[in-house]
Amino acid sequence: MHIPDGFLDAKTWISTTIIGAGAVSYSLRKSKLSLEPNKIPMVALIGAFVFAAQMINFPIAGATSGHFLGGAMTSILFGPWIGTIVMAAVLLVQAIVFQDGGITVLGANILCTGFIGCFTGNGIYMLGIKLLKGRGRAALTFIASWMSIVAAASGVALLLALSGTFELATAIQAMVGWHMLIGIGEGVITMLVTGYLMERSTAIPARGGQAAYENVPRHRA
Repeated sequence: MHIPDGFLDAKTWISTTIIGAGAVSYSLRKSKLSLEPNKIPMVALIGAFVFAAQMINFPIAGATSGHFLGGAMTSILFGPWIGTIVMAAVLLVQAIVFQDGGITVLGANILCTGFIGCFTGNGIYMLGIKLLKGRGRAALTFIASWMSIVAAASGVALLLALSGTFELATAIQAMVGWHMLIGIGEGVITMLVTGYLMERSTAIPARGGQAAYENVPRHRA
């Protein structure tokens, strides 16, 4: 759901640039405390996967584009702070090298696709893990992924409406409506990838926000 240049008015893209920069800066600080050196290769691998998957997108009438996000996947595996950094890096390369998403609206894209997507997915997943005591992990992953993409799409729709680019109803219908469908595919992919990695203990979540995993038996949900 990359927003192109020109879709947001000055007050909106300047505000989201400041907020997005602050979110990335704070995420970097938190990531330095939580990222274990032996997990860096896996973080890079998942980042490359997300990058490739996001490049497959299609236009959505009345808004921007629809595609796989990956915020829930990265945040479930490594925590929301590292997930935000991964998403920001992916969006930065896409905007500068491939002109996929605007430069002036990079902060808005990071805020919606990265920050909102990662924290929504991680928050729902971790809450479910605590409430269900580790049971139903696959279902929780699916739900968290679906909710993360819907939340991110809602953020984009709101920014488009605040900028006067589209009516709120039009933006929500286009963005949220389509991404509710895309979220089904995202949920399935995230469920399979995270399930495979966790089951083989090749992607044990980093410290900081993911400690709940340490006491949860690894088994098929």
